[in-house]
Amino acid sequence: MRPQVRPAIFQKIPPGCAMKDLLRKGSIVIMLGTGGVGKTTVAAALGIAGAQAYLETALITVDPAPRLRDALGLERLGGKPARLTQRHLRSAGLRADLKLSALMLDVKGVWDAMVERFVSDPQARKRILQNPFYRNLSAEFAGSESFAALQELYELHQAGRFDLEVVDTPPAAYAFDFLEAPARFVRLFDLPGARWLFTPSLSASRIAMRIASNAARFVVRELERFAGRGVLSTIADFFAAAAESLDAVVDRLHKTQALMRSPAVRFVMVTTAEEDRLRQASDLIAEMKKRELNLSAIVINRFLDERTWRETAEGTSALDYLGEIARLQSNSSSDAAPAHVSTPLVDYLACYRERTLGAIDRIGAFARDLPAGIRLAFAPEMGDGVPDLRALAQVAEYIGRGAEFLHLIENAADYARRAETVAN
Repeated sequence: MRPQVRPAIFQKIPPGCAMKDLLRKGSIVIMLGTGGVGKTTVAAALGIAGAQAYLETALITVDPAPRLRDALGLERLGGKPARLTQRHLRSAGLRADLKLSALMLDVKGVWDAMVERFVSDPQARKRILQNPFYRNLSAEFAGSESFAALQELYELHQAGRFDLEVVDTPPAAYAFDFLEAPARFVRLFDLPGARWLFTPSLSASRIAMRIASNAARFVVRELERFAGRGVLSTIADFFAAAAESLDAVVDRLHKTQALMRSPAVRFVMVTTAEEDRLRQASDLIAEMKKRELNLSAIVINRFLDERTWRETAEGTSALDYLGEIARLQSNSSSDAAPAHVSTPLVDYLACYRERTLGAIDRIGAFARDLPAGIRLAFAPEMGDGVPDLRALAQVAEYIGRGAEFLHLIENAADYARRAETVAN
């Protein structure tokens, strides 16, 4: 009989811990995590899960790579929401009536749309759009991509077209570069002294005179951090052209900041089972708590393999093959070992076994240290990757099981260790 172990994990996880509990009408799910953990894949899977919960869902991605577009079955993925067709949904074995749309962030388009929205004078708009400072600000300034993603999200949410928005954050943004983008631009556009220094009535000579003061020098120095040195005239022209709209832009940024801290937003972190990734995840959890941001859930991606998942779900022989490896290793070390048993192959399998059990131990310890209330879910390493919509739907199904999988797999790991004891 397999032992029932480590119930402490489940004492801290709220009832109904499956990820689908986070996918509710009016919610915004924002993905967090470092690059390379499968964040875009998990975001797309949650988008499918949201649509399967009868929510009209929008998936916003910033990844320009075509793999998400191809996996979703879309011919193109641009800056406007594109709806998955009934044909593509049926081909993946999904209901044809699912309402799932996706868009790929058009950073420059979002910035230009803000100019069009807030600057009423056509000549002022033209000056801003052609201004080198503005172009540098919208294309190269650290955080411009995050800023654009948040503005697109704000527009979609306020429009009320979708029941649920899922946001795949920029690859370079672990968490706070993304979340703090509005505050950084508030500091730029509302920089003390900037409007006083750069007003339409000031001529170049008067600007030069005012730069003689320490206060003005400080303002210029701060602004040149954003635009580079030697571009004072373009900064002056930008502020002159945007003078009448800056209050509206700053007000919009404050509203975006408020949305990020509203109950509608659910933060979901994606990580993997490697030791360094889990350490980074723990650091992020602590930092979010310090900043009073609530992490709703964590998805451990690429945890074990699909075969193990299937056998665990069926309650059959999950991880029994690890016991077979232990017995093979024991036999290969004996004098009576068959000649056909390859020692290098057995050593490789033994290392695989230790890596698998080690990953299970790390995830179990990580789960037990989680603050109460954070949901936990898992997805396995997919044998063929995630090449299409059917595979994404399978990932969504795996994630939907929540933390139950860890309880089962830890029991199976204990059973495999017992088999090793017997073999030795």
